[in-house]
Amino acid sequence: MQVFDVEEVLKNMTLEEKAQFCSGRDFWKTQDVERLGIPSIMMCDGPNGLRKQLGEGDHLGINESIETVCYPTASAMASSFDRRVMSELGSLLGKECRSEDIGMLLGPGVNMKRSPLCGRNFEYLSEDPYLAGALAAAYIQGLQGEGIAACVKHFAANNQETRRMSGTSQVDERTLHEIYLPAFEMAVKEGKVRSVMCAYNAVNDVFCAENQELLTDILRKDWGFDGMVVTDWGAVKDRVKGLEAGLDLEMPGSTEGKAEAIVEAVKSGTLEERVLDTAVRNNLIFVGDCLENRTAVSQNENEESDKPSGDGFDREKAHRKAGDFAKECAVLLKNDGMLPLQETQKVAFIGEFAEQPRFQGSGSSHIHVSRPVSPLDAIDGQNITYAKGYSLDDTDNDADSLLAQAVETARNADAAVIFAGLPDAYETEGCDRDNIDLPENQNRLISEVAKVQKNVTVVLFGGSCMALPWVSEVNGLLCMYLGGDQVGQAAVELLYGRVNPSGHLAESWPLQVEDNPSWLNFPGEDGVVEYREGIYIGYRYYDKKKMDVLFPFGHGLSYTSFAYQDFKLSRESMSDTDTVTVSCIVKNMGTCAGKEAVQLYVGVPDSDVRRPVRELKGFEKIYLEPGEEKEVSFVLDGRAFAYYEPKIHDWFVESKTAVIEIGASSRDIRLSGSVTIQSAQELPLHVTLSTTIGELMRIRKGREFVAKLMAGMGMGAAAETATEGKEDAMGAGGEKMRRQMMFEMPLSALSAYGVMPLEALKGLVESLNE
Repeated sequence: MQVFDVEEVLKNMTLEEKAQFCSGRDFWKTQDVERLGIPSIMMCDGPNGLRKQLGEGDHLGINESIETVCYPTASAMASSFDRRVMSELGSLLGKECRSEDIGMLLGPGVNMKRSPLCGRNFEYLSEDPYLAGALAAAYIQGLQGEGIAACVKHFAANNQETRRMSGTSQVDERTLHEIYLPAFEMAVKEGKVRSVMCAYNAVNDVFCAENQELLTDILRKDWGFDGMVVTDWGAVKDRVKGLEAGLDLEMPGSTEGKAEAIVEAVKSGTLEERVLDTAVRNNLIFVGDCLENRTAVSQNENEESDKPSGDGFDREKAHRKAGDFAKECAVLLKNDGMLPLQETQKVAFIGEFAEQPRFQGSGSSHIHVSRPVSPLDAIDGQNITYAKGYSLDDTDNDADSLLAQAVETARNADAAVIFAGLPDAYETEGCDRDNIDLPENQNRLISEVAKVQKNVTVVLFGGSCMALPWVSEVNGLLCMYLGGDQVGQAAVELLYGRVNPSGHLAESWPLQVEDNPSWLNFPGEDGVVEYREGIYIGYRYYDKKKMDVLFPFGHGLSYTSFAYQDFKLSRESMSDTDTVTVSCIVKNMGTCAGKEAVQLYVGVPDSDVRRPVRELKGFEKIYLEPGEEKEVSFVLDGRAFAYYEPKIHDWFVESKTAVIEIGASSRDIRLSGSVTIQSAQELPLHVTLSTTIGELMRIRKGREFVAKLMAGMGMGAAAETATEGKEDAMGAGGEKMRRQMMFEMPLSALSAYGVMPLEALKGLVESLNE
């Protein structure tokens, strides 16, 4: 059912109405055109809850919003490694949006966690583009399945808060496409997201709101996006340039002079009206789709339940689901046998976070919650004593007495659980972190308690990784991240084993912040940040460097154990247009039920270009009863083995042998195998006299020439294997040395050494270039 005829409306709009329609009506709503029957659509901050503002709007979480449910933030949800959980979250939020007459929820945020110092990391999913993209697509499908538009953000290379509205991200083409764009691509192609939010920053000196390469060439032409592009709030610098680049809607509305500038540009001939019409058409289609989709979903609900649409959203049930999500996301980082706690134990709960847990971030995603549940609230019959231990505002004059009381409380218990983490001021939208340290009063408390109590577990709250100097002094470590308003209930159930932890880290935790690959180039100078680490962010860097980390990407423990076995590949060789199915059996070897996040990684160790040791290309969360086993399978296509090649401005699959690994983290590989790939692709090579023999081997005509050359030099046995690209074909020792010297020899040397006359060489170069 078409709500209105887009082309008919567009034809009847005045120039002034078109210009005005490209900006919002106010802080949260699109422009209406009352005389043509076009209503406004309300937007709302998300994605871990609704920040619906009924009064004056703002984008920093300052003014009041409605009371609602706060779900775990993105950093927590990503640790679920579970598409189903993400889809369920999207669906719940979609239902609540319909009950509140909201047409679009801003999110998810899929920017990469380039540095743990980014103040907004709690809003982002992962350091890995595949994981972020797959989870975002599932969330988008759940949300849009309820008739509510999603808005993936912030496009693109928006990875810090310092100079966030004026800085430029200087990033090379391969890194941009390989690391910072794929999650957006998956949101578009798999999630079918209806809106993309362009970022504040510039990419390579061109602001995202005016960046035609991003907004048109990549987003629309390469990826096929047919939705609406909206700005981050206040991101527009030049509205006319934005329209020409592919920007459709400027937010917020009522921006003085912007509509007039568009009208003047059209009248003066500096902006073609057809360009303006394209943006207006996209905005009209967006409004029409919002109305149509919400109507269709509501009609289906009415037919199924006879209940009026939009009525009766069950927030109590939603609060319980928030708790369920928190249990799925929590990561058991360490357990030396202390956990789970026993109901009969006398346990000391220590730390102010036990009574006031931090469960969400600060800024535009801040949710107004009426009654969050703390760990102390969730105690149900356990033998618990409590000591505050430290003050969150760090200004308590009784700091020494708080510490002494906590130590004595821990001494008189069978076990101690210390609730620690990052206060609100440590990570927030608008500014970056100075370090990844906990407050010193918390570090001191943990070390002092560990001296008098042999059974100590620390429960962490925070939106990103932390430095833990006392980690060897404690028995257990449970990371709740920012787990939503029911995080206290979830923490207690996990500690006592009523629920088995199953989260896995969606980011690496370095030993110290200085180990991070972006350390020397974050946050840049004078608004310019250079991504000199290139493709090596997160585990890609740590694994390549064989560098110790505190906890690796994908890490997560359980109260049971899982065995991986029976690795299988559907084929041992394939072309770049084929697919290969990879499978294994996972068995629960323990005595309690649990979930495992099975992870698949791909690497090409013999690549002609620099590549990571391994990259995540598949994951699956499975549930197993004690003794139960299940087959887990993945299907990989050519893209899984490809890297982005700037020479062709596209993805490229090498004719190489790829290693496929399955494990429980990037550092816990359980099974592996290999597949040989024969690619139909061939990179262009302009041959000169300086081209080396080895470089010639990358093209078919070059390999044929090298084979003849080696055969003519009495190296025929090596020639056959060399043309197959096996770099170790001539063996070790002297033969290997001879081969390396030859392969690094420029063509001009063939003339110098009397192998070929110079004129013949020039003829060869000409023929190879043909």
